[in-house]
Amino acid sequence: MKLQILSLCAIAAAMLVACAQPAKEECPKKLGLCPKAFGETTVNGKTVQLYTLHNDSTGMVAQFTNLGAKLVSLYVPDRDGNFADVVCGYATAAEYAACDNKEGKGEPFFGATIGRYGNRIAEGKFSIDGVDYQIDVNEKNRSLHGGSRGFYSVVFDAKQVDDKTIEFTYRSADGEMGYPGNLDVKLTYKLTCCGALKLEYEATTDKPTVVNLTHHSFFNLAGEGDSTICDEQIQIFADNITPVDADLIPTGELMPVEGTPFDLRQPVVIADGIDADHEQIKLGGGYDHNWVLSSEADSVSGLRKAAKVIDPQSGRTMTVLTTEPGIQFYAGNFMNATQKGKTGVLYPYRSALCLETQHFPDSPNHSNFPSTILRPGETYSHVCIYKFGVEK
Repeated sequence: MKLQILSLCAIAAAMLVACAQPAKEECPKKLGLCPKAFGETTVNGKTVQLYTLHNDSTGMVAQFTNLGAKLVSLYVPDRDGNFADVVCGYATAAEYAACDNKEGKGEPFFGATIGRYGNRIAEGKFSIDGVDYQIDVNEKNRSLHGGSRGFYSVVFDAKQVDDKTIEFTYRSADGEMGYPGNLDVKLTYKLTCCGALKLEYEATTDKPTVVNLTHHSFFNLAGEGDSTICDEQIQIFADNITPVDADLIPTGELMPVEGTPFDLRQPVVIADGIDADHEQIKLGGGYDHNWVLSSEADSVSGLRKAAKVIDPQSGRTMTVLTTEPGIQFYAGNFMNATQKGKTGVLYPYRSALCLETQHFPDSPNHSNFPSTILRPGETYSHVCIYKFGVEK
């Protein structure tokens, strides 16, 4: 009888332990956040979810939320095969939703899909075919990243195709944030067998409009929460930048990088130029500019090499390829240790960088810049690849 009682107690204790554990299917097979931290938040009546991709050939793991089609986590190996999450982000859907709605301190662009127009448009004004448009102004006298309710803050429809691929779709209604036309957007993320995260954008419209979609992850190749990216090396394959005025709006000129802190055609330690005594550096508070890519595009894929980052601490490298004509390099100049990340660490000043492949800022107001006008019957297409590797 005593043995039976002990056995029953052991069974009961085991059941209690089992009940205290989250079901295995609720959490990722490998690295990453548990989806239970998502799924209990709704935005405009739609549930926010977390999705996990794996690539067993590389070991890479990527997590996404349908809120802003955001990249939440990205685990890649270092030179010793140790994995770390290399993108900044939050641990819960509620934190993403709060900063998107300006309810608290935070960074609404962590890992976000940016649209309809990435970067800035002066005074939120442009014209198409003689028709003037006024879009939402959300940064002083400028429109930034699509306005106060840009794509980063909307809930996309999601379809996980397989373990390596996920698709996000969204219809931006005619007049949303002041933009003309119903814009149908599709974004596909894929983990490739060569250690890359591939992004493919497509969009169509029923009225002439402007489109400039981009990706806004904050990367630190030493691992998110590391104190700085200033000791990382960066290379950008560009002969010119589009210089800006005091409002961070392009002047319309192209400025050669030769002889300036913007000459990153060979690998340069970020710290060596980010605080240089140069007018453009001062205007941007460091690096926060659009580089005009000059590398030759592949005749088949249309991809050109845009940038490369090397972290000497971990040996991780990230090479950026794109079909776009420009890339915005932002070095975390506005990070201020008020953004608490996934592991509870406050992200300090310049502890991450962004490399946003794009058309140029304020292009609708500069006829000499590549056009961002999309018309009915046309398809906007943009490919960006973040390819990871190691250097011994």
